[in-house]
Amino acid sequence: MISRYKYNGQRKFARPLIAGLSEHLQTAILESGETKPDLLIPSPMFPARRRKRGFNQARDIAESLGKALSIPVDTGVVRRVHKVQAQRGLSREARLANLRGVFKVCAAVPERVAIVDDVVTTGATVRVLASALREAGAKEIQIWALARTPG
Repeated sequence: MISRYKYNGQRKFARPLIAGLSEHLQTAILESGETKPDLLIPSPMFPARRRKRGFNQARDIAESLGKALSIPVDTGVVRRVHKVQAQRGLSREARLANLRGVFKVCAAVPERVAIVDDVVTTGATVRVLASALREAGAKEIQIWALARTPG
């Protein structure tokens, strides 16, 4: 479903996945008693890739979750500053090398944030993005994704 949504633009496949994640997060937040993040930050996509695909799936997911959970979303806090090779099919080491210096924090970052993405495989993207956010002042960084795949 994620692949058809992400690569074929069939957004209808994302709806049940996002609804399930939203329900899970609402329950987890209530049961844990933890404070919600102050801001949702979708994993940024390089502008040329976004134009080619027609949308940023992480942004779609973040906006839906933000609306359902009453958490603000900011798509401009972090930018991808250069184009990289697609991560799909790369090893963990190659993914980390591919992402070196790719994210730039462009605005103030609150202490509690959640990075939103569609799939976490090796964790390379969220690791590099979290590092940039930590350097900009984030203290608590959660990762919210539709799926976690072995990698």
